[in-house]
Amino acid sequence: MAKIKSSYVCSECGYESPKWYGKCPSCGEWNTMNEEIKEVSKASSAVKKRVSSYSKPLSVTEISTDEEERFDTGFSELNRVLGGGIVKGSLVLLGGDPGIGKSTILMQICKNLENLDILYVSGEESRRQLKLRANRLGVNNESLKIMTETDVEIVCEQIKELKPGLVMIDSIQTMVIRELSSSAGSVTQVRESTNLIMHTAKDYDIPVIVVGHVNKEGSIAGPKVLEHIVDTVLRFEGDKQMACRILRAVKNRYGSTNEIGVFEMTDLGLREVENPSQMMLSGRPKGVSGTCVTCSLEGTRPILTEIQGLATQSGYGNARRMSTGFDYNRLSLLLAVLEKRAGYYFNNMDAYVNIVGGLRIDEPAVDLAICMALISSLKDTPIKEDAVAFGEIGLAGEIRSVSQAQQRVNEAVRLGFKKIVIPYHNFKTIENTTDAEIIGVRNLRQAFEALSE
Repeated sequence: MAKIKSSYVCSECGYESPKWYGKCPSCGEWNTMNEEIKEVSKASSAVKKRVSSYSKPLSVTEISTDEEERFDTGFSELNRVLGGGIVKGSLVLLGGDPGIGKSTILMQICKNLENLDILYVSGEESRRQLKLRANRLGVNNESLKIMTETDVEIVCEQIKELKPGLVMIDSIQTMVIRELSSSAGSVTQVRESTNLIMHTAKDYDIPVIVVGHVNKEGSIAGPKVLEHIVDTVLRFEGDKQMACRILRAVKNRYGSTNEIGVFEMTDLGLREVENPSQMMLSGRPKGVSGTCVTCSLEGTRPILTEIQGLATQSGYGNARRMSTGFDYNRLSLLLAVLEKRAGYYFNNMDAYVNIVGGLRIDEPAVDLAICMALISSLKDTPIKEDAVAFGEIGLAGEIRSVSQAQQRVNEAVRLGFKKIVIPYHNFKTIENTTDAEIIGVRNLRQAFEALSE
């Protein structure tokens, strides 16, 4: 006879407790402890069966990797982020805001992999809705099987029976295990459903792509353990009202997490952007103060992007600071350096910084361009249109060297920029070029004088 046991699980972090709390002891969120009923039964026979069928330990020299195979998704940008393609038996979690293109890119992968048997499982849409999307994207793949089911055990049975080359599940928050009393999307359902799918993928060496919803903070909805279970976590970034989409790897067991893929949303689906620098700089205003071009590195790819800064007289007692696509605390630090070390005062000015194109840049190499954009807006002096600046700003006001400066310079020269301002220590190692003037600077004043001449 099964015993009934109740526990309280945090819907944000998955913390489990035998008693209720108003505030989660683990993550500190309020009113997130939900009661869940569990059935506990004696499982001695199941344990014996599991012990008799466990995998025997092998020497590392006996394990072969000759059969390792990656599926080409048909998108070079997606292959770059995945580390070369989809690995057999891997579990990939794809997250992003609603309407950003998660289901669209899955259907386009089905179009590209015409010779591969694909099982597409949807718990949110009907077969007719999926067919309409397939028609819009030009998907006419006879080897694509559509299944509308939310019971994850039935889905796993179909995977074992059909043994497709690739499985897509949209989305994990709609999948349920009937034996659990909690509702779809709860911490327990998401965790246990993902575990069952993961074991099926590993046992039959079938790659699975799982779509995950995000919460209001932008992280994957459900317990944090969900990201630990899967092999790869991909995240779509960017404003869904804009055409540009950035695909970033948050976790990747089979490749780098520094690479990004750039896509553009069109009426025929997502289109790869082979030259993201040119796209980011399209529509750049000319002869306007408060804008500066910089070069950031996303993995091995240099991307030129526009930094916009605005300094305006504050109408309130406290000056306001706001940043989009850049760390707010880093902006406050740079403003303090500009006042203390360079003599540009923003204490009674509202300061705003925007990274154009929906990019989010965290590397310190863009510090110099952000400072130049803010100084340009403060003095109402435009920066030259054909100028690029990059460098890290130290607390003493010095401009410090950055990594892979030669690669950044080459990208700027390739796109036709004629003046490149870089840290002086990088200047000594850069190869001479006749296509652009390269200037090495030591401090902020030297950099602004070079850019505003």
